[in-house]
Amino acid sequence: MSEQDTGEVRNVEIKYFDGTARTAAITDREVPYPDGKLIVSRTDPQGIITHANQAFIDMSGYSEEELIGINHYILRHPDMPAIAFKGLWDTIDQGTKWNGYVKNLRKDGAYYWVKATVIPNIRNGKLVGYTSVRRKPSRSKIEESEALYKTLLAEE
Repeated sequence: MSEQDTGEVRNVEIKYFDGTARTAAITDREVPYPDGKLIVSRTDPQGIITHANQAFIDMSGYSEEELIGINHYILRHPDMPAIAFKGLWDTIDQGTKWNGYVKNLRKDGAYYWVKATVIPNIRNGKLVGYTSVRRKPSRSKIEESEALYKTLLAEE
């Protein structure tokens, strides 16, 4: 089963691949993915957000102004193992579509799960960025992903 909301807030340092880090206030509160919505964003080749649809803005808890121009990793939840993102980048760097399940961190410290598809955007033979489309994941896939990610995190 998914985590229950304990009402507790924990401060966690999140380190990113580029050497930056931030401390985020994390809660164990899940925000359910809304039925019938697609979360869509586009980034440049370095992962800087260039477009965010309204569903993305609503689910992330950030304003459009806060999202545009910031690295997509701002949504990285500390429960996500680094190896999961390495797999994503290894796949899309080869020009191939990636699919997976991701636990995202909201601005307010809560989280939401997505079934993500990331597609490289190629124009005139040149990579110009990525499009990510997120859908509502099944509860069984969330539970499988939680178990796998806990194991992977323990190995990091």
